[in-house]
Amino acid sequence: MRTRRNRHTALASVLALFLVLLTCAARADDAPPDPGVPPPSVPSAPSVPAVARAWPVGSHPLVLRGWEPPATRYARGHRGVDLAAPAGAPVRAVAPGRVSFAGRVAGRGVVAVELTGTDLRTTYEPVTASVKKGDEVEAGGVVGTVELTGSHCGTTSCVHWGLLRGEVYLDPLELLPPWLLNRGPSRLLPVLGAP
Repeated sequence: MRTRRNRHTALASVLALFLVLLTCAARADDAPPDPGVPPPSVPSAPSVPAVARAWPVGSHPLVLRGWEPPATRYARGHRGVDLAAPAGAPVRAVAPGRVSFAGRVAGRGVVAVELTGTDLRTTYEPVTASVKKGDEVEAGGVVGTVELTGSHCGTTSCVHWGLLRGEVYLDPLELLPPWLLNRGPSRLLPVLGAP
């Protein structure tokens, strides 16, 4: 009987020691990094090329809501940008590509374009499509018009512009080169020493 108790006590001691070691190891992972040790390198996602040659609507629309990446794949976030646009306004492809979808999703018109020479896809909604799947579009080519209903921007009509690489959402504003992002007119500065 005493041997059995000793075995149980020894086993309980080993399990307790094991749990203490696991707890210590977990705490070591949460400890602040040692300043003398460089942090492990994290591979960065491939950058988004600035291939856009036009805004989806207007010449420089007001961004009503920006891109807010979700913390996890299914978490809350805003997977695109909302651009102010009146109902009936033309919606344009930002870069050349092929229409991969033109139809309705959850009651809203959606157009998706696979961008030529990239692994990227843009989406536009709510849009009444003027293109069909398989159509080639040029940068600035009209893919549809802003629908009167279906906007998630409240009382203001808008276009939700999205960008995906595979199933990962990215910030569509990264497609825009600096000359399209600038808010004011170009300014010429004097050149010192020139007549």
